Amino acid sequence: MVRWRKLGILAGGGALPECIAASCAERAVAFHMIRIIGSAGPSLDALPGDNCGIGEIGKILRILKTANCDAVVFAGAVKRPNFAGLKVDWRGAALMPKIISAAATGDGALLGVLVDTVEAEGFLVIGADEAVQGLEAPSGVLGAHHPDENDFRDIRKAAAIINALGPFDVGQAAVVADGFVIAIEAAEGTDGVLRRCTELAADNGSGVRAGTLVKRPKPGQELRVDLPAIGPETIRKAEKAGLRGVAVEAGFALIIDRDEVVNCADKAGLFVYGFSNVDMGEP
Repeated sequence: MVRWRKLGILAGGGALPECIAASCAERAVAFHMIRIIGSAGPSLDALPGDNCGIGEIGKILRILKTANCDAVVFAGAVKRPNFAGLKVDWRGAALMPKIISAAATGDGALLGVLVDTVEAEGFLVIGADEAVQGLEAPSGVLGAHHPDENDFRDIRKAAAIINALGPFDVGQAAVVADGFVIAIEAAEGTDGVLRRCTELAADNGSGVRAGTLVKRPKPGQELRVDLPAIGPETIRKAEKAGLRGVAVEAGFALIIDRDEVVNCADKAGLFVYGFSNVDMGEP
């Protein structure tokens, strides 16, 4: 039983918005897509909804109300705008000082302003894990391949790095190989991290797989928005980057199209692991 009658999907890039829409359709739950211009993919165009600029806050809220949405989910990656040239409506203009101040602190604070604004209009803000049952990463091994003790050391180090850098709002992903820090996510996102790893693997030329991509939320993060996520494309890019596996925090990360993720990992010889605080030696 869902807690809402109609779901507004604020859609950025990636597979998550379409995954949520498909889940709503399967469960006969009404939805309305707000496609963020410049971020949402073309595959969303055929779904019921509207196109809005990221600065058109008043228009977004008005559409959600006109569509009779009573709940909202933030889904997918949204490109950080150039505030100097951003097209805004009256509501966006009124919020701009608060938005710019929050953006200077980091993406977490910026998302917090947007969530507060939506909630203040009476909408229920839910996480993608509530919009789609079974998206949360389980604990343990997914698939045929298992991390070894060296992999676990890399996972623990990468997870600790993400935790330590959390107050600086740096990112949700890191790659460690044989104890060496290979990459830390910043503004380029996970795809950029994996591209960098691919370039390093090509330069190395050994052909030996090494390293794990680790994703987890930043400490204190608003868990209803921007949970770390992986999907089949993550696995394909991790394979191309020469990694041994991918690890995410169980219960605090999303796995999109889990069956295909496992299938891709098994074929590539990569492990997929959901780690817990016990694995990390954390309280």
